[in-house]
Amino acid sequence: MSAELLSLLETENKHFSKGQKKIAAYIKENYDKAAFMTAAKLGKAVGVSESTVVRFAIELGFNGYPGFQKALSNLIKNKLTSVQRVEVAHEQIGSDVLGRVISLDIDLIKKTVDEIDRAAFDDAVKKIANAKNIYILGVRSAATIASYLYFYFRLFFKNVILVNTTSSAEVFETVLDISEDDVLIAISFPRYSKRTVKAARFCKNSGAEVIAITDSESSPLSQYADELLIARSGTTTFVDSLVAPMSIAGALIAAVGLEKKEEISDTFAKLEE
Repeated sequence: MSAELLSLLETENKHFSKGQKKIAAYIKENYDKAAFMTAAKLGKAVGVSESTVVRFAIELGFNGYPGFQKALSNLIKNKLTSVQRVEVAHEQIGSDVLGRVISLDIDLIKKTVDEIDRAAFDDAVKKIANAKNIYILGVRSAATIASYLYFYFRLFFKNVILVNTTSSAEVFETVLDISEDDVLIAISFPRYSKRTVKAARFCKNSGAEVIAITDSESSPLSQYADELLIARSGTTTFVDSLVAPMSIAGALIAAVGLEKKEEISDTFAKLEE
């Protein structure tokens, strides 16, 4: 519903009361700020009561204001420009940048632990451990997570390929021979990479297992994922928070390492020597 929120505000506008029309107009112009406001603060900014804001959310089909606020938060993940993120960060973080950013990251990790599908994680570990070839793909900021996974997995296995992300053509050249015995680990967060999504679709259609590390079930990657690992990412600053996704990547490395403990013992013994 979040992806259609702005159009919903437009189509339902004729049914709104005078106060509700004020709220709708404010949100359409300032959705980047409204997503982080309480009902009381939004009402004050618009010039209506807190109860009017709550009724407005209910009339749109939400159980209450928190559900409406969550839809707004999902909306801005792909809508916010870098300039808007700087403005939001200035308002949300304040002067204690270090403390606030770390606190936000802690919250994201807690939410990730509470929400992640443990069965999907366990299945992902088994599929990685038993794959003929392991392809890893992440572009832009997600390339950091892809490189992290690749660094450790190549110590475990000889069949790990870090997908070249210089261009769309090179992405598809790298995964061209992927088959049903292989696994693709695709990583993408808002704003989602079209290259990663297209590659996931191609690999899925080729019969390969797709493990997606992304931020929500509404991510375009989710429709091609055999195993969906949701890691919360931050949207209140212009810097992407990769703390929770990196934790998931670290957990995958540890779990796969334990799954293949005997096989990798010789490798680490040689490295120590």
